[in-house]
Amino acid sequence: MKPQRKVLGSILSAAVMLTLLAGCGGQTPAPAAAPAAPATTKEAPAPTDNKKLVVGFSQIGAESGWRGAETASIQETAKNDPTIELKFSDAQQKQENQIKAIRTFIAQKVDVIAMAPVVETGWEAVLTEAKNAKIPVILVDRNIDKKNEDLYTTFIGSDFVLEGQNAAKAMVEHLGGKGNIVELEGTVGASAAVDRKKGFDDEIKKHPDIKIVKSQSGDFNRATGKQVMEAILKSPEGKNIQGVYAHNDDMALGAIQAIEEAGKKPGSDIKIVSIDGIKEAFEAIKAGKLNTVVECNPLLGPQLFQAAKDLKAGKQLDKWIKSNEEVFSGQKAIDALPNRKY
Repeated sequence: MKPQRKVLGSILSAAVMLTLLAGCGGQTPAPAAAPAAPATTKEAPAPTDNKKLVVGFSQIGAESGWRGAETASIQETAKNDPTIELKFSDAQQKQENQIKAIRTFIAQKVDVIAMAPVVETGWEAVLTEAKNAKIPVILVDRNIDKKNEDLYTTFIGSDFVLEGQNAAKAMVEHLGGKGNIVELEGTVGASAAVDRKKGFDDEIKKHPDIKIVKSQSGDFNRATGKQVMEAILKSPEGKNIQGVYAHNDDMALGAIQAIEEAGKKPGSDIKIVSIDGIKEAFEAIKAGKLNTVVECNPLLGPQLFQAAKDLKAGKQLDKWIKSNEEVFSGQKAIDALPNRKY
């Protein structure tokens, strides 16, 4: 009887095992031909596109319509180019944020670093780090201290001194060579503000009957420009002014509001000359509230990425890649208004 009991026990054990297996997997598994390789939790690296050129761009912020147009030009150019990968950072007007962004780009090993520096000085340490990492740096629309020229490859942008000179010539013409001027300066320490002031002031000195009676920073910002202009109009110097020179259109538009609220007519009682060339400034010329705009082209995306591609290809770039710009007054500005892209 013992052998029969053993056989019966074996049959019952086999049945129990088959039931358990069916309950876990839904089916009875087929016999394995060989043991499977051990499982691993390590993920395979994601495929990379070696054709893409990675550019890290640190933007100053969004202080004006002009700045917004530049940002849009850079982002749209990158988006429409499948060979470009853009890493974008908004510094919100703070140099420390730009320095942090550049260090992040270095850690990410981008191919090219580009930036619009908020001020001229204070870049030596971080740009030396980029140079040591063999990552070329392109400056866009604003420059840095000339003693650090060896720390960047090229500057793409305007001749700010020439812009200031052209603004001064327009102001002299509007005032008939005589009058008192208020100057609304850009961000303190910014290359655009420094050079636009130099170009304008040096040119105005050639005309002894024109005086700059007040000069103050409006930080390239419309609201700040309005506040500064309001304060100037209430000051002793502001009681007798015939002209306002603004380092950018947004400050000029803020000044126009302040002048109107003070009961005066911008464009006639007080002549206004500004720099940039945003659409609202052209509309102000059409309305007779602004007299001349000296263009500063913000659509630098195509030039930036072409320069980056040239660097990747081993080409030598000029130290300064200039943008083409014009001066607009009267009917010329009105005719150009329908075609303004920013």
